[in-house]
Amino acid sequence: MIRFLILSGYFELMMYLQLTGKLNQYINTHYSYLAVLSAVLSLGFAIVQLVNWIRHAEHNHHLQTKFSRAFALVLLATPLMAIVFIPSKSLDATIVSAKGFNFPLAEGSGDSSDGTQIQYLQPNTSVYFTKSAYDKLMKKELAKYENLSKITVTDNNYMEIMELIYNFPGTFEGKTITYTGFVYNDPTDASAQFLFRFGIIHCIADSGVFGLRTLTDGITYPDNTWLRITGQIQTAYYTPFKRELPIIKPDHIDKVEKPTNPYVYRNF
Repeated sequence: MIRFLILSGYFELMMYLQLTGKLNQYINTHYSYLAVLSAVLSLGFAIVQLVNWIRHAEHNHHLQTKFSRAFALVLLATPLMAIVFIPSKSLDATIVSAKGFNFPLAEGSGDSSDGTQIQYLQPNTSVYFTKSAYDKLMKKELAKYENLSKITVTDNNYMEIMELIYNFPGTFEGKTITYTGFVYNDPTDASAQFLFRFGIIHCIADSGVFGLRTLTDGITYPDNTWLRITGQIQTAYYTPFKRELPIIKPDHIDKVEKPTNPYVYRNF
């Protein structure tokens, strides 16, 4: 019975996330079909376990107590109740501050206390490829933008372009880009303001906060203000990280509403 409850509870949970549109807060939407497939398989296995339990129960009537039935119902409802009554919260500048904001030079990511790997500024997908395969992928993606003087960053290409900008800052220097994100003010440097989006490479475990430092000539915006910026890519030395970073010098800034889905995903 326990196996049936676990499997059916997982099916309920996946279907709830799928139907409510909350699945995109946990995995890259390009892999949503895998979540549906796993839910269907879990339902099939749950039915098998239920049939086996019924056959067994027919020979063990004394096990059908009120307590066992109540326990079964509570166990079955727990996963769904947890997702319904414990509200999910989209990540924002508060999470950046809580996790700590850094940019390790070697890995491009840092291990958090909960075992997940939080990335900063630059999406780093090199860990999923051999060096030669990664270099080939970067050259292929770079070819789409290296001859453009103006680039519009969308939800679909956000992660791709940010990875390229940090990998090839010299190629992008002088180009004009337009992109949308939320404001994060670095508490260690009052003049440092960043425009970020939270991105997911495969799932929430390899998520990160990606974007560029903005130079707004003394104009500051509160954390979590959503802006659409058009400006030129430059490079500047950033003292807290002790390295040159690509930055954006805005020519035009508009306040915008927070997107329905604030996350962006890596496309391959």
